[in-house]
Amino acid sequence: MKLSVPAVVGLALAGLLAASAPSASATTTLAAPEIPLANVKAHLTQLSSIAAANGGNRAHGRAGYLASVNYVKGKLDAAGFTTTVQQFTSSGSTGYNLIADWPGGDSNQVVMSGSHLDSVTAGAGINDNGSGSAAVLETALAVSRAQLKPTKHLRFAWWGAEELGLVGSRYYVNNLPTADRAKISGYLNFDMIGSPNPGYFVYDDDPTIEQTFKNYYAGLGIPTEIETEGDGRSDHAPFKNVGIPVGGLFSGADYIKTAAQAQKWGGTSGLAFDRCYHRSCDTTANIDDTALGRNSNAVAYAVWSLSGAS
Repeated sequence: MKLSVPAVVGLALAGLLAASAPSASATTTLAAPEIPLANVKAHLTQLSSIAAANGGNRAHGRAGYLASVNYVKGKLDAAGFTTTVQQFTSSGSTGYNLIADWPGGDSNQVVMSGSHLDSVTAGAGINDNGSGSAAVLETALAVSRAQLKPTKHLRFAWWGAEELGLVGSRYYVNNLPTADRAKISGYLNFDMIGSPNPGYFVYDDDPTIEQTFKNYYAGLGIPTEIETEGDGRSDHAPFKNVGIPVGGLFSGADYIKTAAQAQKWGGTSGLAFDRCYHRSCDTTANIDDTALGRNSNAVAYAVWSLSGAS
């Protein structure tokens, strides 16, 4: 999650799968699979190794970012996605967005899921935003494993230079023809979903998308709150600004967890949701497995539900 001005933002339950949550609509769709937490964490390990081999970060304009793009692209290409690397320039350096389309589905109704892949220069960015990037990647790979045949077209994206001000996602939206913007029925954003002192926050921008995530968590008996800390400060903002329905999940950055929140979610009141936000300690140790697992399953639940998967 990008640093704003002022500088604020940014499996558990093995038997309680996404399939156990109520349907998001009256239409019966194929139940979403459980996303293997071990697979999501393996992607985080790879992103950590990439950062370690490239000066300790995966920031825009640095070798670690391009290596991260190549890692994700390689997984998607092998899984049968059509991938496109979109280039842009920011702060004198070339940036990259990675777009992956799953074959089939109605191209006039696109369900898009995305996350920013870049870190800040201070560290590897494993929660911010390896967590969202890894969950979206593993959901895409689950689509491939299931050989899913959704009614709507599925598109996945990993954005560059988010930490510099949503540069990559804004470039994508600004260069999307108006007719193509109208084809996106929803954009789902996942930025920081494995915070070590987590909350369960849902974007309240589009009622249908919001209710889909609320239904998933209701099925687990977990209360949610409306996301406000990062409102407009992540990659959903450029989509929202041109009238595309948006939604997403967030587990908290440097806001402080209240006593009431600790009572309903666990964790420690009086401490930040992520004390390592934008710091060098945002490593693989800076992840809550339960939050990462639940949120990864929620990503898949929303993709399956909103796309009319069959």
